[in-house]
Amino acid sequence: MKGTAVHGDDILDTVEYARPSEGGDVISTILRREVTSDQKQGTCAEHFNVANANCTRDSDCIQGEVDFDGHGRRTGRCVPYYNHTFKTCEIQSWCPIEQFAVVKEPALVTAINFTVFIRNSIHFPRFKVLRGNIKDARSKRDMQRYLSRCHYNEEKEPYCPNFRLGYIADQAQEDFSELCRTGGVIGVFINWKCDLDLDPSHCKPTYSFRRLDLRKDLVNSGYHYRFAKYYSKDGVESRTLIKAYGIRLDVIVQGHAGKFSPIPTIISTVTTITSVGICTIICDWIMLNFIDKNEVYSDRKFDEISEEPAGPPPTELSYISSFGSNHSDLSDGVPL
Repeated sequence: MKGTAVHGDDILDTVEYARPSEGGDVISTILRREVTSDQKQGTCAEHFNVANANCTRDSDCIQGEVDFDGHGRRTGRCVPYYNHTFKTCEIQSWCPIEQFAVVKEPALVTAINFTVFIRNSIHFPRFKVLRGNIKDARSKRDMQRYLSRCHYNEEKEPYCPNFRLGYIADQAQEDFSELCRTGGVIGVFINWKCDLDLDPSHCKPTYSFRRLDLRKDLVNSGYHYRFAKYYSKDGVESRTLIKAYGIRLDVIVQGHAGKFSPIPTIISTVTTITSVGICTIICDWIMLNFIDKNEVYSDRKFDEISEEPAGPPPTELSYISSFGSNHSDLSDGVPL
């Protein structure tokens, strides 16, 4: 979200009304900050990279104009750009602007050992089975002791919900130092695939991790957002603007459970047999071989054809042969 709004005598930028999306399935942590301290509502020079912000006289600046990529509303004056010799249009905004006064802090590299607690449960109401991803314990104290010391391991600790950020980055095939620089969005996929013919204790979750934001688009890749801390200094409202880079974890859960049942199996088998035409052949075989009145069924099923000869019919060839013989006898004594 980006934009500048006028609210009475104040100028509101994105930090005033936008916050990062958070919820039950979203977790975010800050890895690096860029801080602009001691901002106050007032007038100051616009950044020189903003379109039409550079000027030489007041007539170059249109009073009341608000540029979408700018930082505030122009006053109509052309002023020196802070301590430089060139000039830009003056604006009404939170001053000094971020691009001029920002201080980039070093990355929080120790966050690689931070842990994320991901608690999840799934319910299969058809089978009346409820499963969770936390190991059962005899008492609440034992549970707290276990959770305070364990770290997830696919083989040794499959029921521990504590995940190191470094482990998540490795599983997503990402460089943690690069994530500290640009931030990123990683999907945590929890998959429940359960065979409920076995004991429900065999129903365990599996985890996979994948980068979700597009790294090919370098301009929009990564994950960052801005927020501000407000305070009063000498009776004037001030703020510290913070641009935070971090990791956002989107937890995505999917589950599938199955259990053997004879009725669906019979229905599926009969449907398959019928679809390929085998059912008719099997029924005929049973009726012809195992039913008491199989002869009646056979008479109804098949038509009997007689094979007795009825005498050879005269053919054109034999008739012609006889006629030719008579012609030969009549023509013996007839002179030609």
